[in-house]
Amino acid sequence: MRLNDPLITSFSYNDQEYGVDLSFDTVLNAFDVLEDKRLLDHEKAEICLELLLDETFQGNEAIELWNYVFKEFIEIEQKKPIERDLEGNIMPSRDEDEGNEKRFIDLEKDAEHIYSSFRQAYGINLFEQQGKLHWKEFQSLLNGLPSDTIIQRIIQIRMWEPSKGESTEYKEEMKKLQRIHAIDDLEEVE
Repeated sequence: MRLNDPLITSFSYNDQEYGVDLSFDTVLNAFDVLEDKRLLDHEKAEICLELLLDETFQGNEAIELWNYVFKEFIEIEQKKPIERDLEGNIMPSRDEDEGNEKRFIDLEKDAEHIYSSFRQAYGINLFEQQGKLHWKEFQSLLNGLPSDTIIQRIIQIRMWEPSKGESTEYKEEMKKLQRIHAIDDLEEVE
């Protein structure tokens, strides 16, 4: 996101101009479609494009265009900080399996907490912003929520790992809170 660029409302692809609705609620509807296990990949692409572009596409054309739209305008980048040693050399990643990164927020499961955090921090009623608040604005505001909001506290709980010096009672309480706020029911807390 660059502050001197306008928010995307249209784009050009293969010499064709498309209007695109990137309001946060429309993007969240597309995420719901992507999670529907009853749909085939090309059906997901077709439905998502109809939601965002209000046009009908089919088959490979839909898949290629959807992949472009998702990568360019929707995808949530998981940027990891680059760790360097004392001499400034890039350190190897500590993650054994980079494809299996732990998630600390779920836009559906955490919806109530995200809503209340936006109200608390910004005075924004997300229901009133449906169809208005752009996806990039939503992402920026979500990422910038202060630490005293409920969603940031839940993220801190999910990220917590036991360390030396913490009491047994504190560790047990944090593990209990991690079970309560686990994103997946199958997620286990060690």
